[in-house]
Amino acid sequence: MTTRATARGRARVSLDGTSVDVLICGASFAGLAVARELAGASAQVLLIDRYEIGERATSACAAPTPWLTAMGVGEAINQEIPYMRFTTPHGSVRYRLPWSWSSFDYRRLCTLLYEQGDARFETVKVEGRGSSPRAGEDGQIAVETDRGTIRAALVVDALGWRRVLGARRYQPPAAPLSRGLEVHPQADVPPSADLDVWLERSLVRRGYGWCVPAGAEARVGVGSYAPAQHVRRPTVELAERLSVEPVRYQGNWFPHRLRAATEQSVFFVGDSAGHCFPLSGEGIRTAFYFGIACGRELRAVLEEGRSRNEALRRYRAFSAGHARPFALALGLQRLIPALPPRMLTVLLRAMGGQAIVDRAFGWYLDQAHPSFALPAHAGVAAAPITA
Repeated sequence: MTTRATARGRARVSLDGTSVDVLICGASFAGLAVARELAGASAQVLLIDRYEIGERATSACAAPTPWLTAMGVGEAINQEIPYMRFTTPHGSVRYRLPWSWSSFDYRRLCTLLYEQGDARFETVKVEGRGSSPRAGEDGQIAVETDRGTIRAALVVDALGWRRVLGARRYQPPAAPLSRGLEVHPQADVPPSADLDVWLERSLVRRGYGWCVPAGAEARVGVGSYAPAQHVRRPTVELAERLSVEPVRYQGNWFPHRLRAATEQSVFFVGDSAGHCFPLSGEGIRTAFYFGIACGRELRAVLEEGRSRNEALRRYRAFSAGHARPFALALGLQRLIPALPPRMLTVLLRAMGGQAIVDRAFGWYLDQAHPSFALPAHAGVAAAPITA
């Protein structure tokens, strides 16, 4: 179990009354992407999280290799994975992807991202907005924390699905959230060199199981689209099936529906805005993608004199512009578990031609393409780069 690494002793100083230009709440993928985009902006940027940077992973920690390269974090890669295998009760289909996945070390990746920025970091637990939901006369927003009230003109909520700085927080299992759990056994001989996905109702009725190879470690887990369905038993069952030990548990809820990306002058990024792609449950590259877009809007406020309201409008439109592919993926998330298993197997095999695989997975990557992370796209944060 992760131990919260809160500042203690002399380091545990009050932050009450602290005022900065930008306050980024949450120091995982989304928050770090925002902070990275603000490097060299000649602004006071404060990044806060209840855990130390890289301390608490909650996902399988795999992302498209082109994204990790584009973000400059290739040193964190544990293993590149060019193939995916989908298994149903009636057989398996193996696809060679037009791009590869890579598993990575969470702490190393977060450290590399943080080192690319120049934000100040503090371990702080965010408790919510100040007593007034609107910005004060000086245009600053108050954020209440366990170390006092922090104020900033630009505030980002990258704290995850709870949407702590929003007016309405999600509460599972009623909220549109999926849930996942995985174990991290050491595996001298990994069960497979592929990214394996199981679509078996006997394992999880509405969801999937996975095994991600990560060097000497296997990451085995189960995700359920139905938040009321517990996933510990099927996770243990899958680990035992693969002859690995169910140890080192980690898990979390993750959203499967877009939410408003701005609210009451706050920018929401990553899971707090529903930036987790439905069907696959992939949220790392989308956290990078929307974090970069948010960071570019903040930078325009700091350096180009753009108003906060204009930045909020542009970023909100950027996020909402992705509603169509997110809705399509959500439709598939609802359809696929309802298909008869034999029909699903036939469809997976029919998609096995390389041209079809390339087109399908190319479309998937295009919805948050790694080219967006490159400097050439620095001025296009106001609109999606794909249809």
